[in-house]
Amino acid sequence: MKKGTKYIVLVPDGMADYPLDEFGGRTPLEVARTPNMDFMAVNGKIGLASFIPGGMTPGSDVANLSIFGYDPKKYFSGRAPFEAINLGIEIKENQIAFRCNFITEENDILIDYSAGHIKTKEAQVLIKVLNKRLGNDTFKFYPGKSYRHILVINDPEHEYAKLKCFPPHDIMGKSISEHLPRLKPDDKLLGLLMHAREILDEHEVNLVRRDLSENPANMIWLWGQGKKNVLPLFKEKYGIQGSVISAVDLIKGIGKSIGLKSIDVPGATGYYDTDYEAKAKYALKSLKSDDFVFIHVEAPDEAGHNGDARAKITAIENFDRLIIGSILNEFKDKQNFRILVLPDHPTPVALRTHTNEPVCFLMYGSGVAKDEFSWYNESVAGKSQFRFENGFELMDWFIGRDSF
Repeated sequence: MKKGTKYIVLVPDGMADYPLDEFGGRTPLEVARTPNMDFMAVNGKIGLASFIPGGMTPGSDVANLSIFGYDPKKYFSGRAPFEAINLGIEIKENQIAFRCNFITEENDILIDYSAGHIKTKEAQVLIKVLNKRLGNDTFKFYPGKSYRHILVINDPEHEYAKLKCFPPHDIMGKSISEHLPRLKPDDKLLGLLMHAREILDEHEVNLVRRDLSENPANMIWLWGQGKKNVLPLFKEKYGIQGSVISAVDLIKGIGKSIGLKSIDVPGATGYYDTDYEAKAKYALKSLKSDDFVFIHVEAPDEAGHNGDARAKITAIENFDRLIIGSILNEFKDKQNFRILVLPDHPTPVALRTHTNEPVCFLMYGSGVAKDEFSWYNESVAGKSQFRFENGFELMDWFIGRDSF
């Protein structure tokens, strides 16, 4: 592409879905009013890409690493190290980082993977208490946002990297005891979980949450662990500089690990109430000096995990109107730009978890030849011959090809 081309990647996390009987066999994307994505479909190109390599767990960590153009089989060592990077936590060679969720447990059943989407201020009080009571030379807790936090363990042999851990949103309604990570029956990690359970259950924050009929953050759940890794810089791969915009530590951390700037947007929450317009505004501002921006919105994924089809439709419509609409208003009459729209993975509302099927993508802009399709959704993309079995190769096409 010519020098000065602007590349815009827009990721509505978990937007892809399955047909639902309540919508006459249509997906939430098919039901949603998406005039801006459909405009791009009429004037651009639709395809399918697989962002979850065979044998890997379908998650936003693996999938978004692929979207950025990095082969997860080569570069992925775990989710938590990326989140730690964004939080300014240094992971040493003899350490393992875990994602530490606040969850709600009841009678050995995981009933809420987010503890009622606990507010950050409440969660940080609890994390600080856990670190004061349980932190030592082996374990240290670090605060993040809402229910998402980090535990770093001194682990010279990297034993804990080998644990089988389950994402909490994958075991909603299932037994806690049957899914606990364990190296051996007397493992210190299990002891930590049980002690944390006792501390949290009695804490004032959770007593108040119960009084308000809110799900208490009465247990921590450890998963997504990994050791420190090093990735090639995005600028070295593609010759351009850019930024990433997200409310999620994972996405911001991946961006920082490959040398992209992470832009903090006021009102970006990682939930339904995120400020879509502000994300678009800050993205457009960043493109005045940079040539690449990656905008990630978590809301469709959260709706999928909550099993809420209507909320997912609303999130898709907000994404189309407030983010894509703002971007198109700025660029559709200009030259030397490209826009890529794609979810990272499906999060079907019927399953309330991630799946590993290919997802539909949409390209529009300079050098992108229009195809025969007029709508953007899963069923239309299934008819396209424009496919990437290795999803991490899509970014090479998007940035590296003059035309396609």
